[in-house]
Amino acid sequence: MIVRSTPKINIAALIKLLQNKRMQCFRAHIPILIEKKNFIVKTADSKEELFAALKLRHDVFLTELLKKSKRSGIDKDRFDKLCDHLIIIDKRSNQLIGTYRLQSSLHTKKWYTATEFHMKQIKRLPGVKLELGRACVHPDHRNGVTIALLWEGISAYIEASGSSYLFGCSSIKTMDRDEIRNIYHYLLQNGHLSHEHKVRPRARFKVPGMMQHIKTIPIYDDELIELGIKGMIPSLLNSYLKVGAKVCGSPALDRSFKCIDFLTLLDVNSLNSSRMRKPRD
Repeated sequence: MIVRSTPKINIAALIKLLQNKRMQCFRAHIPILIEKKNFIVKTADSKEELFAALKLRHDVFLTELLKKSKRSGIDKDRFDKLCDHLIIIDKRSNQLIGTYRLQSSLHTKKWYTATEFHMKQIKRLPGVKLELGRACVHPDHRNGVTIALLWEGISAYIEASGSSYLFGCSSIKTMDRDEIRNIYHYLLQNGHLSHEHKVRPRARFKVPGMMQHIKTIPIYDDELIELGIKGMIPSLLNSYLKVGAKVCGSPALDRSFKCIDFLTLLDVNSLNSSRMRKPRD
């Protein structure tokens, strides 16, 4: 009698295989489709739509901002296969002009934001949590209409997923320590910054000397406005702040993208919907 041993299952290899299969046979966890006169707002629901979103990210984050490129022509990380990807398509050119990555606690408990920040209290918040990230817009469409379309898609996804909290990394394009200090003070003095949830950057993402630097020479709001600090806040982060989001604690320094990231948190129940801009076609 021949006794055959049961082969050991390589769990890590099996998970990788299943994840790669999801990339090749990509479908949205939560399908969203909003038809406008000139635009379509939806969650990517095919490999082709997903890779078009990843290509736009490559063109904006790598080619435009960092003057780099990858042979693959796409910007991809290990979280993309777990996520939904909100996309905006211009019907007139059939071009994908904007994208935003959506990661719900309904489908995962692994967060990109947690690679940069200690955020235990954020993870423990009740209800469904939705992480947003990797937002980018084609340079020809960086206007209020596109931002409003992104918000409309996010709002539809919040409703469909029953999300209670939104969070994610909001990037500001600077690595200058004085500018970082001034941005921190501007957010603090205008009621946008909170230390309630004890968020702090992980060791390798800390801004060197940040906590000591922000205590030196207080700068007041009028001076900060004169220095142009308000103008350094990106449109999307401004949109979050207008509807009641808070920036949590000190920023992380993302050397790979040459920027700082603030963990931004929005309680959906306190969402100031009256301040959300309605898109025009």
